[in-house]
Amino acid sequence: MPLPNPTGGDPAARPQLHAGPRVELELLLPPGGAAPFDLAAAVCSHGLFMMAPNRWDPAARALVRPLRLASDRSVSLLARVSAHPARPGTALLVAVEGAGVLSSLDQDYILEQVRRMLRLSEEDGAAVAEFQAMHAAAREAGFGRIFRSPTLFEDMVKCILLCNCQWARTLSMATALCELQLELRRSSSIEDFQSRTPPIREPERKHRKRQCVRVKLETRFAEDKLEGLTLPSGTSNDSTQSETNEDLSSLHSAASGTGSKCDSLPSFNTSELSLNNVPGLEDCIGDFPTPEELANLDEDLLAKRCSLGYRAKRIVMLARGIVEGKVSLQKLEETCKISVPAAEELSTIESTYERLNIELSAISGFGPFTRANVLMCMGFNHTIPADTETIRHLKQIHKRPSTVSSVHKELDKIYGKYSPFQFLAYWFELWSFYDKQFGKISDMEPSNYRLFTASNLKKAKKKKKEASRTG
Repeated sequence: MPLPNPTGGDPAARPQLHAGPRVELELLLPPGGAAPFDLAAAVCSHGLFMMAPNRWDPAARALVRPLRLASDRSVSLLARVSAHPARPGTALLVAVEGAGVLSSLDQDYILEQVRRMLRLSEEDGAAVAEFQAMHAAAREAGFGRIFRSPTLFEDMVKCILLCNCQWARTLSMATALCELQLELRRSSSIEDFQSRTPPIREPERKHRKRQCVRVKLETRFAEDKLEGLTLPSGTSNDSTQSETNEDLSSLHSAASGTGSKCDSLPSFNTSELSLNNVPGLEDCIGDFPTPEELANLDEDLLAKRCSLGYRAKRIVMLARGIVEGKVSLQKLEETCKISVPAAEELSTIESTYERLNIELSAISGFGPFTRANVLMCMGFNHTIPADTETIRHLKQIHKRPSTVSSVHKELDKIYGKYSPFQFLAYWFELWSFYDKQFGKISDMEPSNYRLFTASNLKKAKKKKKEASRTG
């Protein structure tokens, strides 16, 4: 969540932030045999951390984002998660801005959201310890926890946003949903919000149809060359061809930076940040919307407002299913908890995975790639969500001539020895590759996340070659 800097690029010249009311909470890290906990490694471990409303501050080594209150889920407060200065390695400091007092219920709920994002349960710690015992390089790097959202619903929606589009578009859609949440919070009613949203103009529709054909051809060519794919997440075939074409028709404008005004703003120091005392921040972004906030929206209006394309219908249907009780997130997560990390219980893990996979397949729009990503977020690490980026990685790093039909067999051959943590082994290798090509990911400025693409990966490799020649 960047802050406008009217004084230019000099951080010392920026307006000083005045600290408002704040509650500081201590979150103890779970003991265990895993490597020392590294906050940067836990946060900057998957493309999900780059998606709004998350904001990693590379200078302060802190995660900043709004979190909900248990006493009133419609209320969000900005939380800043950092290493505990007095208890490094054993606790985290969670500073909640904008509140002088928090009930014990709200404190517990905020800490539980942080635990979920950073996978700090005892079960997670046991899984990390077991995986790192198999993988010395991952242990040395402190790798083993894959960042996720504070709620399963946010994970599910973001997994939908990962499909069939460029990474810049994914980031723009997540930001637009958070800006929408802020608008909904400020509106007196859904009708008030809808009345202030302009309809899609007919000439725009015609232009989009004409552009669709050109982009479709360009994209097919790019896919044949394995170019332009999304690096942090990949693409999939979870939608029909017509849906993909509809989505691609607006890809050019999103990737060219015509999306949210927040994405192009500079990063900032979050040492004393709150939604109430930072000038202009309250006008930039909100929290990620809840099912209740999305269920009553018109899907066409949502598609227009957030440039979601066909995804709007899927997101609205998911939200309505949850609100109406047809989809129980609590039941899904409770089912997940019976799965255990120990390798000798692989049959239990696989049977639980298949049961949840079947339940998720009944939700409209949840194809194989989306389901695999959701289940990864839920804690299953024995299955690798495979896409074109997986195929590229196997070809480039392992010299395996993989195809869509053979990729899972190749993955089993390479990563099967790490069962039931095949995904962690694969993702550590892939993420380490990105780290080398783009530079340390945890040191990247948020304004550069849009550059995290295959085309820029090629440019980075070219620059390194040129530098080695001149050096």
